Amino acid sequence: QVQLVESGGGLVQPGGSLRLSCAASGNIRRINTMGWYRQAPGKQRELVAMLTSGGTTNYADSAKSRFTISRDNAKNTLYLQMNSLKPEDTAVYYCNADISTTRGSRGGYWGQGTQVTVSS
Repeated sequence: QVQLVESGGGLVQPGGSLRLSCAASGNIRRINTMGWYRQAPGKQRELVAMLTSGGTTNYADSAKSRFTISRDNAKNTLYLQMNSLKPEDTAVYYCNADISTTRGSRGGYWGQGTQVTVSS
């Protein structure tokens, strides 16, 4: 069984910063691509940023120059540093990972989400 647990969300003022973390645990043989998605009320879930095991990144236009995705492979942990936050960044942020397990399977896994609220 594989689990993804996000942390680091909260309430921040416009212009502020937050750092999200996503820790993967369980029967993990290899973590391939990892990414952050978000879903605002009444909207579809959207990609924020992704990072392959080889180090290639892909950012949504709204995240470019403000957000930085990174990972610590030794800790099976994904991060999202968010700077210059705007009210429109308010959403539940979800971690996603493409994981190959020790049982020989491979699939996409989601965390439970962490709320980010940007408001004065």
